[in-house]
Amino acid sequence: MTLNRGWKGIDMANEEAHRIFARESHKRTWQLLETSNRTPGQDVEMIEAAFTSSYHWSKVGTGLNHQRAEWLLARVYSVLGMGERALYHAARCQELTEAHLDLMEDFDQAFAREGLARAHAAAGDLKQAAAFKKQAEQAGQKIGDSEDRNYFLLDLASGNWFGLPVP
Repeated sequence: MTLNRGWKGIDMANEEAHRIFARESHKRTWQLLETSNRTPGQDVEMIEAAFTSSYHWSKVGTGLNHQRAEWLLARVYSVLGMGERALYHAARCQELTEAHLDLMEDFDQAFAREGLARAHAAAGDLKQAAAFKKQAEQAGQKIGDSEDRNYFLLDLASGNWFGLPVP
């Protein structure tokens, strides 16, 4: 039996498995993010699901997938109030945004700034958080699709900002 070898020598069946696991773990992370009154065990599961998605995208994804995976990790850690970890992943997200600008949608650029803002807020640096939040809002206003723009701006105005004033 001959294996159908794909990109980087990955068996095509394994490549599809990576994509499925990446997407499903991403969905599970969002289910947990949207769960009110998560248990400590669910918080751990949420971190693990976000890392699982990131790992699988690292095997078969593009720069866009990697950027979004880093953003998701930053969001998870921000939600959990783990500012230092959130900052690490938000910075990685921004680096990937800049490195793969040609792959990014306008909302990816806005969310990268939002990730930095939330991470700084979670880390207790409200001055930096406010500066990045302003940049995120400006980038959000430039999102071309009105539905995407409204979604982004509603998201930006929601959640825990750790004492940063939200209009």
